[in-house]
Amino acid sequence: MSGMPELPDVTVYVEALSARTFGHTLNRIAIRSPFLLRSTAPPVEAVQGCTVREVRRLGKRIAVGFDGNLWLVLHLMIAGRLHWRAPGAKVPKNVLAFFEFDTGTLTLTEAGSQHRASLHMAAGETGLRELDAGGIDVLEAGAAAFAGALLSANHTLKRALTDPRLFSGIGNAYSDEILHAARLSPVALTQKLSAAEIERLYRAARVTLVEWTDRLRREARGAFPEKVTAFREGMAVHGRYGLPCPRCGAKVLRIRYAANETNYCAACQTGGKLLADRALSRLLREDWPRTPEELEALKFSRKST
Repeated sequence: MSGMPELPDVTVYVEALSARTFGHTLNRIAIRSPFLLRSTAPPVEAVQGCTVREVRRLGKRIAVGFDGNLWLVLHLMIAGRLHWRAPGAKVPKNVLAFFEFDTGTLTLTEAGSQHRASLHMAAGETGLRELDAGGIDVLEAGAAAFAGALLSANHTLKRALTDPRLFSGIGNAYSDEILHAARLSPVALTQKLSAAEIERLYRAARVTLVEWTDRLRREARGAFPEKVTAFREGMAVHGRYGLPCPRCGAKVLRIRYAANETNYCAACQTGGKLLADRALSRLLREDWPRTPEELEALKFSRKST
């Protein structure tokens, strides 16, 4: 199991890529998969020979900015991964694309055959905004902005946290961890939360994302991150079905729906109530896009669905 890289992993990717490419030239691009490139204006060749001026996170995407305010934007989805090779190192045949800089070569691989990873080109901040669903960055937003986003539609907490129109960079894994840290049920409805619960969720989100980003930085030790996964040793509940909750020792439970799974501790989060029944599974299924593509394709809207 790997899982889609979320804010902590994407942040560490961005930092590692910036350290290796900022101020350096992209000498050559090779796209080997016909499914990867999703836009042609500007053409991908336009950044060949250009210098990297910025690398930033755009939700769960990695945006590399070049001369002329041109941007190369990668979305790894579930199975896409980046790798860094020393200058002159041989590029494997199984890569979807490679980007040869004077400092080394960035390669993109994707496990499986579903072709979900994508590469877009964008011109300027306007072009980047078209690829951004519009969710707020929890680490930059104040408590009032967080509450405003959370209460803008009446969804389950699980759906709200993972909706890119509301919050940037949070997915299945870290929403589980945030909700466990906040001691809140994944199926609680946003507009029924008390002010104290919203404040608790806000603090839990910030602490969880900061702690995991710092932890992944320490694990990388300055190297390019290679073991990127949504299932990590040390997580409280995500991917830990049947194992003991680190806070209370009760077994971690799960709700399965569509292609997704939510992990939670009944003792810590739901007052001991089991959520894995048909009615609640149906509630989550109806409040959750059927595929990762549907979730990532959501465009910013404040209207309740």
